[in-house]
Amino acid sequence: MTMTVSTQVCVVGGGPGGLSLALLLARSGISVVAVEQSGHFNRSFRGETISPDCGYLLREMGVLEAARERGYLQVRRMEIDDGGRRVLNVDFGDFDYPQRYPLEIPQHNLLETMLGEAHQYASFTFLPRTRVNDLRYSGDRVSGVRATGPDSEVEVDATLTVAADGRYSRLRTMAGLDCTTTPQQRDVVWLKTPVPDEWEHSTYRIRLRDDRNGVFLPTYPDKVRVGFNIPKGGLKKIRRGGIGELHERLDELAPELNPIVRSEITSWSATSVLDIFTTVVPRWQRPGFAVVGDAAHTFSPILGQGVNHAIVDAVDLAPRLASALRESDAPQAADRAAEAFQRSRESEVRTTRSLQLRQEKAFTLGNPAAVLLRQRVYRTAERVTALRNAVFRRIYFRIQRQNTHRSVHA
Repeated sequence: MTMTVSTQVCVVGGGPGGLSLALLLARSGISVVAVEQSGHFNRSFRGETISPDCGYLLREMGVLEAARERGYLQVRRMEIDDGGRRVLNVDFGDFDYPQRYPLEIPQHNLLETMLGEAHQYASFTFLPRTRVNDLRYSGDRVSGVRATGPDSEVEVDATLTVAADGRYSRLRTMAGLDCTTTPQQRDVVWLKTPVPDEWEHSTYRIRLRDDRNGVFLPTYPDKVRVGFNIPKGGLKKIRRGGIGELHERLDELAPELNPIVRSEITSWSATSVLDIFTTVVPRWQRPGFAVVGDAAHTFSPILGQGVNHAIVDAVDLAPRLASALRESDAPQAADRAAEAFQRSRESEVRTTRSLQLRQEKAFTLGNPAAVLLRQRVYRTAERVTALRNAVFRRIYFRIQRQNTHRSVHA
């Protein structure tokens, strides 16, 4: 037996971008069906970093406080050490914005908050444990999805289908949207450990040593999320050295973790490996279909931008769709809205990608002269406050700066 559901928008993917978009559309009175293949949100090593701008948007959406009540950490500082010496120290309290501090919110806390809020609207339907098998078409136009749910086959008939199904987007492929994937020079091994006694638990730490690097991110309630680089495709070679190879690599970057990782990380099963690549999608839509978040623009994990850009996508696209779907030519208007959404977002996506690629290259420098130049660049940013602030405003405070500017000149 097949269940058929008719809706204005079908969002595939229950991550931050997908649920943000579904919530905002439902709040605007648009009927929306969100399809998620998993039955729960409690998955390890998902993006937890909420930038100041993203926190600002979540507050505007009315979900930040409820998500914080489920548990969060506020990050006050960022420290970069290179070759064992501090080269950059940033205090987020120095920035004068409504939301100045990054937050670390377990992703399941954020998603459960969004889902609970969305369920308050009669126009919202959530289909968990439902896997999309194919797209439906009406002529050349995508008209929804065919899926398998826990109890039956499901067909969703939709004016617009939005793929928010991540960096390996199956729906993007189904829709025939071209993309160019560029592997980076490294992969990242992730693991979690308790916090060393000597570490203050509200600081982002980046450790560099020649061509090796690691990030150490505070994680609610009392852990550190550790990511360190390995050569692209080099996991099998490293694992042949046993778990001691992992311990020794971390010793080089964070000797403070020496006793902790040896007691807590006793096998490779306690780790997860992220394949680092960027994806450029020239066209984010076709008739009846659009992509958002990682499905539209896959980033590197540097500076934790994936979750943030996905939510910005939702905030940009939702009002355009809500207006378009009330037009007399709703299908064509929705397509125009998706095209305008891409035009609006492409510049910022390119800027973030360019910044990340420069940092990716800098983090993997091994030549002594290049390493020395890298250290000088960071030390210059440390000494010149205006330069440091300009860089961080560009990364973390673009939206708040624009909104402040508009309000001043309103």
